[in-house]
Amino acid sequence: MAVLISNSEPIMETRLPLPLAGRGKVRDIYEMPGDRLLIVSTDRLSAFDVVLPNPIPLKGRVLTQLSVFWLRRFENWMPHHLITADISQMGLPADVLKEHGAVLEGRTMLVKKARPLAIECVVRGYVAGSGWKDYLRTGAICGHELPRGIRQCEKLQQPIFTPATKESSGHDINISRDEAIRIEGEDLAREAERMTLELYEKGRDYAESRGILIADTKFEFGVYQGQLILIDEVLTPDSSRFWPKEGYESGHDQPSYDKQIVRNYLLDIRWNQTPPGPELPQEVVQKTSQAYRDVYKRLTGLEI
Repeated sequence: MAVLISNSEPIMETRLPLPLAGRGKVRDIYEMPGDRLLIVSTDRLSAFDVVLPNPIPLKGRVLTQLSVFWLRRFENWMPHHLITADISQMGLPADVLKEHGAVLEGRTMLVKKARPLAIECVVRGYVAGSGWKDYLRTGAICGHELPRGIRQCEKLQQPIFTPATKESSGHDINISRDEAIRIEGEDLAREAERMTLELYEKGRDYAESRGILIADTKFEFGVYQGQLILIDEVLTPDSSRFWPKEGYESGHDQPSYDKQIVRNYLLDIRWNQTPPGPELPQEVVQKTSQAYRDVYKRLTGLEI
């Protein structure tokens, strides 16, 4: 899988002459003929559910290419929404390719249009972030009772499934497995939980062989033609907490290959986590961009 960098200018937003299905915190989504969608990953970055004013150079390319890497790796046992990441094979009009091809190259996926589940499928393999705060307060994480004496960033004996709601504004809300079943029905919710844990374990084991620990992550699933499939981004620095394996020890925060770099800066300046987000110093922007590219290279052996 080659990555072409025909335009490395940061992209905050795309404006294609196609029907706009929506803009997420990071992705611009366009309608395509035949029950398909065009998903373009921009260089926007959200932290604490607020989109920040600075783009992170090459971030969108990393998100797309790393998702494609994992989807191809998992596809023999987990169906997914990806049709192609080759913009010449997406059925785009010639004038769109000519005018916008440099922007779309490397950051775009043509996908099947599935019905997304209404729950975030979060899995935690280590006690970190909000899970660590929950544990300190209650001795549990999202209703999973845990042994006493666990240290910060310690590896759990078994990964745990901790679903959340999808909120259109504000923070997603952690929910119980029973609530996930109430929202999506028992069959879908239990299948999503099973696939979440299996995907995490397979991804975790591969990443560890490449020197990366995946502390936690979230997956998105959808229903397409009656089948549960994997959609959206997969095991990226936006959706996951990545730590270097070398030097890992529990008991304190770990260095990050993900947007925790930005979160830590925002916590240091005591931002109130409400819009508008503050401008990031160029040092933080460049450090974050480099971390995204570093984790991509470690996992795939390729460079962006």
